[in-house]
Amino acid sequence: MDQDLPAKARRDRNKPERRKSSEADLSLMEFMREFPDDNACLEHLWRTKYAPDGEHAECPKCEQERVFKKYATKQGRQSWTCTGCGLHVHPTAGTIFQGSSTSLHLWYYAMYLMTSTRCGISAKQLERQIGVSYRTAHRMLKLIRVELMKDDGQMLAGDVEVDEASVDGKPRKPHGYNRYVAPPGVNRRSEAAKLRERSRATVFAAVERGGRIKATVLPSRHGPELQRQVIRWVHPESIIITDEWRAYNGLQRHFIDHSRINHAHGEYVVGSTHTNTVEGWFGHLKPSIKGTYRKVSHRWLQGYLNEFTWRYNERYSDTPMFRTLLQRAAQ
Repeated sequence: MDQDLPAKARRDRNKPERRKSSEADLSLMEFMREFPDDNACLEHLWRTKYAPDGEHAECPKCEQERVFKKYATKQGRQSWTCTGCGLHVHPTAGTIFQGSSTSLHLWYYAMYLMTSTRCGISAKQLERQIGVSYRTAHRMLKLIRVELMKDDGQMLAGDVEVDEASVDGKPRKPHGYNRYVAPPGVNRRSEAAKLRERSRATVFAAVERGGRIKATVLPSRHGPELQRQVIRWVHPESIIITDEWRAYNGLQRHFIDHSRINHAHGEYVVGSTHTNTVEGWFGHLKPSIKGTYRKVSHRWLQGYLNEFTWRYNERYSDTPMFRTLLQRAAQ
């Protein structure tokens, strides 16, 4: 039937192309063509980190630009050698790939998977995808989240929405009841709050309207720690928008203004006062954790927050997420 189509409509099945209507920055076929094996990934890392032309780089020993060559060795050494002094330069040194016996091709593919999904990828899924052990897959994802997706340290400014939430769900309800039931004589709401305080992780987030977001794990939603975190993250010449939670009392002393929306009275939008932006981010984070990872240990939760905030902050960047991650990996 392809012969009946006009020449413009025919496509080479051996060279699939990404359609213009696709929202992908880099398709799987494009990734495999650009990085077909471990040597291609190592060459890319070498050019990105040291030698854009693949040959000339600054030699730390000679303290000048020299020509570097990659020689085949019995040890399979992944290094380039200075033709002036014989110094070996290893592109993986000082990166998350240092000391790893896992193929660089698999590392690149893991980063590609993390940047091509909205809801993340679990270590178990990565184990099945690339054929490594679960411990290796978990370590790879942890290093990518903690080292490459960490916060850039820039302060938020403008209209900043602030909120806190628990990502561990609600208290478990007894069998046969459609809601949590407290013991006799105990207030249900206060008992649920105490249970959340004892066993649930508090995730605190602040987002610029139309801009970036920051998120971290706090030991409690009570006390002055929430205010300290806001002051640490947000520029003083900003407007803070929160709900009616009492831990936010007094923020107006540190910023231009502090607007509040009273959810307890059924208010969600009053003029330009609302926290829908940050709540929308939580609305994406919670189902993603429950659907992709099922449960996240409090020990590793900050890494997962790094991943979701990084993808949120990079969503409108002119540079594809995968390219940005590769640049960070080479630093």
